[in-house]
Amino acid sequence: MAEFPIVPEKTGMLFFDVLNVYLHPAEPEAQVRVAASGILPRLTRLGRICRLGGIAVFYAQADHRTDHRDFAALIADRGPQIPSGRGPGLTRSPIHGSGMRNAEIAPELEPEAADYVIKKHRWSAFFQTHLELSLRTAGIDTIILAGGSTEVGIASTAYSARDRDYNQIVIRDACTSNQESVNDFFMESVFPGFARVMTIDDLEGALGNR
Repeated sequence: MAEFPIVPEKTGMLFFDVLNVYLHPAEPEAQVRVAASGILPRLTRLGRICRLGGIAVFYAQADHRTDHRDFAALIADRGPQIPSGRGPGLTRSPIHGSGMRNAEIAPELEPEAADYVIKKHRWSAFFQTHLELSLRTAGIDTIILAGGSTEVGIASTAYSARDRDYNQIVIRDACTSNQESVNDFFMESVFPGFARVMTIDDLEGALGNR
């Protein structure tokens, strides 16, 4: 780790879709699931560690029209609206939209004045957004990734960052997925091929915060 130190002024913390719809869902069953996962306290701790370490904080926030005119339904074999193994079917439009409370960043992770909020319209936080411009002008060459879901926005953004020559750190215990074993697969078999995979404790230790 000492050979490749984390340089705070060249590092950005990117929280991906840490929204009310996912962290404060309306459905009671989903609320129980989120509470049991402990993801929200871990994300807030991660934010505190990064701020204490002098790392710039970015938020990739989904931004969709409420009338869904910016959504394109795609043919897929799996999805919430497609019974398992009975595809193909059409992907479903998002249930959150611009201006809706469920599309807001969770209050526990509320952005501060100096933070960057990147409004995104597709899975990758880079696709037709100002994320790359903001990273470049801030002198950032390393991105820390956390949020959800691992196989969707995190993976899509990670691949895009890799193709733009950014160093990356994926925080294993601060990424989520609704699919069992998906996190383990990406953290053990995919991300290590082009990024560092760390825990929150690992990051805190590397930054010398403890």
